[in-house]
Amino acid sequence: MLKKFTLKNYKNFKDEISIDFENTAGYQFSTDCITDGTISKMLIYGRNATGKTNLGKALIDICTTMFGVWHYVDTGVFLNADSVDETATFSYEFRFENNELVYRYARFSNQELRNEELLINRKTIFSCDFENNKFDFKNLKYINAETASIDRYLQSVDIGDEEELQEPKLPFLRWLISNVALNNDSIVIKLANYTRRMLMITAGNAMLRISRRMNNTFYELLEDPNRLKDLEDFLNEMGIECKLILQKLPDGQRELYFGHEKLVPFYENASSGTLALVDLYRRLIPKSWAPSFIYLDEFDAFYHYEMSEKVINFFKKRYPKCQIIMTSHNTNLMTNRLIRPDCLFILSKAGTLTALCNATERELREGHNLEKMYISGEFDKYE
Repeated sequence: MLKKFTLKNYKNFKDEISIDFENTAGYQFSTDCITDGTISKMLIYGRNATGKTNLGKALIDICTTMFGVWHYVDTGVFLNADSVDETATFSYEFRFENNELVYRYARFSNQELRNEELLINRKTIFSCDFENNKFDFKNLKYINAETASIDRYLQSVDIGDEEELQEPKLPFLRWLISNVALNNDSIVIKLANYTRRMLMITAGNAMLRISRRMNNTFYELLEDPNRLKDLEDFLNEMGIECKLILQKLPDGQRELYFGHEKLVPFYENASSGTLALVDLYRRLIPKSWAPSFIYLDEFDAFYHYEMSEKVINFFKKRYPKCQIIMTSHNTNLMTNRLIRPDCLFILSKAGTLTALCNATERELREGHNLEKMYISGEFDKYE
């Protein structure tokens, strides 16, 4: 699991910001927010433009670094506009059973690395300084990768004439995973398996406009009666009472309907909240693998607060071990019934992230009305 994430000089985060998933306060309620002593369900509040979406993009950046998977076409400013630093730094600390792994790197841009380093149980396995062409691979034996063809890798990163137009440097960890036969129980393979299953899902009007191609792929899944029933049950569980019917049209296209005496086309008539739920289902539930980490940005933008609570409880039940961070403006969710104070955070305009239990001099208890305290200004100092 991800133990800690640290970021600096990325977009609106000029100063260092960290999420310590192991910094818990020992509450005896809402224990389903904690898995193996680590925060697995977190809710972040922040005013508009505090960087909630940017924080999610930063967390998922490791997917791009390790696998070249571009989750977003981000043409905006990469580095903090008020900083003179040339790079943004990312650090990920993981725990896999009794082993600790740290992967950290610095970026000039969303394509160009300055350096990267991997540590396992505090031992540096490799380090790459692409800017100064300095590389250290002497401890690859600790992950049984001493047979790696380092010369071949160095050729691939083209450390020759600096005046020549060069491609972005290939991260060594990405190359290692693709070119070396590591043991299945290798901690590096465990890192790769975790990272491949990290997701970010952002709510917004764009998510409601689903292309015909995406619909066709989704409809192919729904041709399985069990899958269609699963979607129907999901909506009913969220409070949307409906019956779903999938039909194949004369032109070969498929169409989803609400089942009434007369069939009602689904996408043309469903509410924004219902469409958001189906999009969430489409992008997450049918996958053949269980996600390891999900960042749900403004997940409840189209939901009534009761539905938002149902969604949180659904994720707790469906993915008990998955680390899930949700962002919201909905203060109705600021309740100990759902999320405990050491799993509720405030993201400030200054780029600080503070747990509610650390944002007041009071000792927060299960009976405290967190929403009322928030609205009355109890935590204003940290916004």
